[in-house]
Amino acid sequence: MTAILRSHAEDQYAEELTELARYDIRPRPQNWRLSPWAVAMYILGGTLDNGFVITPKYIGNARLIEVAIATLTTDRALLLLGVPGTGKTWVSEHLAAAVSGDSTLLVQGTAGAGEEVIRYGWNYASLIAKGPTNEALVASPIMRAMDAGKLARVEELTRIPADVQDALITVLSEKTLPIPELGQEVQAVRGFNVIATANDRDRGVNDLSSALKRRFNTVVLPLPATAEEEVTIVQQRVAELGQALDLPAEAPALEEIRRVVTIFRELRSGLTEDGTAKLKSPSSTLSTAEAISVVNSGLALAAHFGDGVLRAGDLAAGLTGAIVKDPVQDSVVWQEYLETVVREREAWADLYEALA
Repeated sequence: MTAILRSHAEDQYAEELTELARYDIRPRPQNWRLSPWAVAMYILGGTLDNGFVITPKYIGNARLIEVAIATLTTDRALLLLGVPGTGKTWVSEHLAAAVSGDSTLLVQGTAGAGEEVIRYGWNYASLIAKGPTNEALVASPIMRAMDAGKLARVEELTRIPADVQDALITVLSEKTLPIPELGQEVQAVRGFNVIATANDRDRGVNDLSSALKRRFNTVVLPLPATAEEEVTIVQQRVAELGQALDLPAEAPALEEIRRVVTIFRELRSGLTEDGTAKLKSPSSTLSTAEAISVVNSGLALAAHFGDGVLRAGDLAAGLTGAIVKDPVQDSVVWQEYLETVVREREAWADLYEALA
């Protein structure tokens, strides 16, 4: 049997979704697999009355997740906005898995995307041979979601050209997708909605028109509020990735994760943890996702070129690569941080030596 590198959320967490569905007695919107309460429980985690534990998929402000879920029960679409690495794609995938049992109805936004990614395309061999027919029609993920009453996902909405974005307006306002070539239309079945993601750094690339903005309810996913929250997120995701990749390394010590998170948070905020010194910030986002990547890369080094225990030397290369994106400006910021902060912390002597 072929080993899948990363299963879809609905497959990876199938046991949790099944148990929640069995336990869930609250009202469910039409074509939803779970009630809004159970969807929130699946995303935020918790323990059912029968003792079954639901692992948290999102660690942060619970109210934001509740607002996102409530939006999907209305006629407005959901836009998850935030800086890169705040878990927008992760949350959208798990919302689709919990609500529709299918997270694969996905449109990947790119600068070269055409209207067919939103509306429909054609099998040109069939189109030339027989003209426009239902058999020649190639349905987009949006069209398939409308027809099945499921959630569709649009990744990086602001990367899509503005004229293509506007193809969503009729879909979101009229809940209809006309097919003039066939004299037909697809009308959305109850349960259909759209979850889009966009990041703050892309503002100005292809801004949404005011008409399209009105059809979305925007939920901003922030960076973790506290260091402990961010450490927990990194620890959980690193453990999941290590298991999926079968890395022959010990789970990283909590202190190593804490050091990476502290460095990222201090450089992001421009202030040391104790508030005594101001710092320059690099051009990189230093998101939680990048912290996860640094720790995971360190584990791979420790597993394959070390003794299987994550140490400062294993983190060094990943830290530098994550922070120094601009070889001129960021190198100066990073070097200054090493000399004024890392060097002065006695407990970080090994890390300074590895990075110096």
